[in-house]
Amino acid sequence: MLSFKDIIGQEGVKAHLTSALSEKKISHAYIFAGEDGSGKMMLAERFAAALQCDSGGTDPCGACLNCMQSEAHSHPDIIYVTHEKKDITVDDIRLQLVNDIRVMPYSGRYKIYIIDEAEKMNEPAQNALLKTLEEPPEYAVILLLAENTGKFLQTILSRCVILDMKPIDRALIRDYLMSEKQLPDYVANLCASFSCGCIGKARRYAEDEGFIEAKDRVLRLVCDLDRMSQSEISAAIAAMGDKNSAAAMDDYFDLLSMWYRDVLVYKSTHNADRILFSENLRSVGEQAEAKSFPALNYIFIELDLTKDRLKNNVSFPAAMQLLVEAMKAK
Repeated sequence: MLSFKDIIGQEGVKAHLTSALSEKKISHAYIFAGEDGSGKMMLAERFAAALQCDSGGTDPCGACLNCMQSEAHSHPDIIYVTHEKKDITVDDIRLQLVNDIRVMPYSGRYKIYIIDEAEKMNEPAQNALLKTLEEPPEYAVILLLAENTGKFLQTILSRCVILDMKPIDRALIRDYLMSEKQLPDYVANLCASFSCGCIGKARRYAEDEGFIEAKDRVLRLVCDLDRMSQSEISAAIAAMGDKNSAAAMDDYFDLLSMWYRDVLVYKSTHNADRILFSENLRSVGEQAEAKSFPALNYIFIELDLTKDRLKNNVSFPAAMQLLVEAMKAK
């Protein structure tokens, strides 16, 4: 079982949690705020394990029954609130938390609820949770994991300790990938660069054999688009769509977003040190010169719309053709 010191980065969050454990000053509700892959779940689970650990220290011991159950996700007093619909509904919160929290812990000192994607709670669900946050049982700890805290009611935010995940230094991620994943330095550096400070993304890229291939396909499209015929564009889109998995789609859209982020940054600052696609600086510079700020804003809007279209069952080729038209904007 990992201890807090084994978790890469997030020193401020780790310091807050270990201090709370050391001083026995545990709040009833925490929000772990950060993008996907930033380490929210890992930190929340380590905190939950430490709270239940027999040692009562600032780190889970990893040897007691409570720790073993925590590690196996089988602890009766660490409850993962799940949802099947797009939103987390009031029924989800009432059934899995509000009604259950009244029952005393089975074996642990605390009864801990972990709600991933907590920003997906609709307003009735948040209001149901709020009633519990206003008068929580002494033994209750609620851990909300969210990418966007702006979707929470202000009354929820005011009753939670908010822990913001920070981007992790690229060198730390690179060194971790080289030592723990045994990656060659150039591959580790590539994965670290494109992770944008998210250790989870870096691990996913490192474990994804198709990531380098996805990068090459995206680069061909963005660098050669103005010189490509319609048949060549269609062929490039077809090649991107041949691995029609959620992970592959995420890679493509992450890479496209990173590319146009580089173009925007270079257009605004002319600072090459902040460019992720450093090996393609010339093409980044050419597009930064050619594209206006409104055109780049339009591309970012279309990237989000393309993801929504795919979720609404628009075919990948049709959705990408619309995106490509936006990518041609000057």
